[in-house]
Order: sequence, then structure tokens, then C-alpha cells
Amino acid sequence: MDIALLGGTGDIGEGLALRWAYDSPHDVIVGSRDADRAANKAEEYETELDSRGVEVSIDGLANEDAAARADVVVAAVPAYHLTDTVEAVADELEPTDVLVSPAVGMKRDEAGFHYNRPGAGSVTQLAAGAAPEDVPVVGAFHNLAAGRLANLDVTFDWDTVVVGDDGDAKATVMELAESIDGLRALDGGPLENAAEVEAVTPLLINVARHNDGMHDLGLEFR
Repeated sequence: MDIALLGGTGDIGEGLALRWAYDSPHDVIVGSRDADRAANKAEEYETELDSRGVEVSIDGLANEDAAARADVVVAAVPAYHLTDTVEAVADELEPTDVLVSPAVGMKRDEAGFHYNRPGAGSVTQLAAGAAPEDVPVVGAFHNLAAGRLANLDVTFDWDTVVVGDDGDAKATVMELAESIDGLRALDGGPLENAAEVEAVTPLLINVARHNDGMHDLGLEFR
């Protein structure tokens, strides 16, 4: 499959791009609002992978061009850019595509990080509202530690909870998730359950901040 990572120059985008290019046979396309920035990052990723004996070609394109070429489009952007990003590529999305949102809305105060639930119910539901009605939207990869994900020198045993209303689209994303070594996909039910998944991310950050040796936390259900 062709996977476009809109905002693929950022933290979670970098991690997913490197892991899919390193662990799977899927083709990765890095997207950005700035095509030159995307091309430069794609070249950096290729260089990193080549240093590990993996020769792959990663294209870097403007978000719209990346989405037009992809089967699966991951909106790897902060929650406050999500709606604008999805709307900008909406004309390039087809009913056979899958749009994936890993974004989490958070706010911070003196106590720590807190889930910032939007009026739509969840950030994933915001993505669904911005996408064309016939394009399935799936929530996944919300609780991954981006730094550890992007560091190919480390391993992990993490779970990612996947939510969505379209069974085929959800199955596609779960298969893609499990093509990353050390990542297990679990079905979290329909899109309406996205808020419960997203709300775990600030909890992980708060635990990591207050406990020594627990940075880059992930989830594993037993």
C-alpha cells in the first residue's frame, strides 16, 4: 500500500515513516504544507535507513499531492491543525482511501497535562467531520511515544487501540499497525469510543513526568 503521512516531518510522522519503511513492504510518502520541507525530510529518512542497510525510496510532496497518491492517509499533525489539514486535501481523497487520525487534544496547567475534549466528542470525530462523507475515518496510534518510535535502535511491545465505523477500513489500519515490529493492534470499537482512547495520552505523559526511568511510555494490555 501507499501510505501518505501528512505532517510527516513532525514527531509522530517521523516515527511512523521510519518504522513502516524499515519494517514493512509498504511505500511511504512524506507530506507537508511545504513541498521542499517534505522532500528534505524524506531524504533524511532515506539516509537514516540506508545507514542501516535498508534501501528504500521515500517521496516528499506537498500534502495535497501526497494524499492524491496514497491508499491510506495519516493526518500526523497536531490537533489544532487537523481540521485545516483534512479540508485542504479533501478533494484528493477517494471513497476507497482510508483517513487515519492519531491526533490528541491536550491542555496544560500547573498540575500537568489534561485531555481537551472538543465539541465533536473527540479529535478523531473532528477529522471525520472535516473529511468527505464517503471517506472512512479511523483513529489509531494515539498513545505512541514519538521519540521511541522514531529511534530505530530501540524495541518496544506496545498496543495501539483502533477505532472506526467502517470494518474494512479499520481492518486495513490494524494490518498496517501490526506491520510495525513490536506493535499490536486492538479493536476499540466504533468511532464514538475515540475520546476514551485519546484521553489516555495525557495520563501517560503525566506518569512519565513524575516517575524516574519511565519516559517514552506506551500501552500494553494483558
